[in-house]
Amino acid sequence: MSATTAGSKTNSGNFFEDFSIGQVLEHATPRTVTEGDRALYNALYPTRFAVPSSAEFAASVGLSPAPVEELVAFHIAFGKTVPDVSLNAVANLGYAECRFHRPVVPGDTLRTTSEVIGLKQNSNGRTGVVYVRSTATNQRGEIAIDWARWVMVHKRDADAPAPETVVPDLADAVAADQLVLPEGLDFTGYDFAAAGEPHRLDDYEVGETIDHVDGVTLTDPEHMLATRLWQNTAKVHFNTEARPDGTRLIYGGHVISMARALSFNGLANAQLIAAINAGAHVAPAFAGDTVYAWSEVLDKAETSAPGVGALRLRLVATKGRDETTTLRGDDGKYRDGVLLDLDYWAFVPR
Repeated sequence: MSATTAGSKTNSGNFFEDFSIGQVLEHATPRTVTEGDRALYNALYPTRFAVPSSAEFAASVGLSPAPVEELVAFHIAFGKTVPDVSLNAVANLGYAECRFHRPVVPGDTLRTTSEVIGLKQNSNGRTGVVYVRSTATNQRGEIAIDWARWVMVHKRDADAPAPETVVPDLADAVAADQLVLPEGLDFTGYDFAAAGEPHRLDDYEVGETIDHVDGVTLTDPEHMLATRLWQNTAKVHFNTEARPDGTRLIYGGHVISMARALSFNGLANAQLIAAINAGAHVAPAFAGDTVYAWSEVLDKAETSAPGVGALRLRLVATKGRDETTTLRGDDGKYRDGVLLDLDYWAFVPR
């Protein structure tokens, strides 16, 4: 019997030099969404949006069975990509062109594939940025979500030659007329009292900022539970030996969900995320940081669905509260304390 190299059957993840333009990655394993995901999401994040919280409310606006939060599906679909794309990541850097094509309900099974669309080695020669476009489909082969993201990944060998630089041309935003309306969505009989706020599309003005007031302190236990729930195996999130300072880096999606939940206070009627136009994890977050959030109204649009409008919003998460709701300093750089800059569309009553 021939000798077998220890660990030859295990997955050490892809390093920067393992990626090539046009490479297609079929990610294991399919994951079925359950009511347990809804319950655990509610336990992790202080979310109160009426559509995913109440089956009765969801049915009243044409959605039955009640969908889970869009970010539940996003976390699950994203988690599938980690072993192949970002297991050896330094950090996830950003998102673009993310569209939610249909509500995801308990019982749906999601699987994800990714295509490498860009590569750029960093000047230090030890890391590089990988751009991928990922698509999550359900058990019927229907697209649930698709998105682009870019991630900084370690090189296995610093002396490996740099690939030709290819940086994809990604849209600044999903156009309002390209948003996908859930079949049957109808806000004409919208119950504002049950939703928690009276504000309609026309109550918001472009350029308006909203301080969501509340804050939540991050802890290691909740973060560890989240990474395991979403089967996110990136080493920097759960292994204290993966970073020189011995700290676990909080999963960027955890900050997104926390900020989205906090945005309920002032945007309770932003019921459904339709698209994520762009996202940047501006600074790392760690256990002990207290996260606050504020939003800016970037655009407004009507849709063809009865009683449904769309708000384009900038959601900003900060370490510590910023009552001035200021994103950048006079030098054009993000202000200290900004953790997340997320640009997205949400469906609201009009």
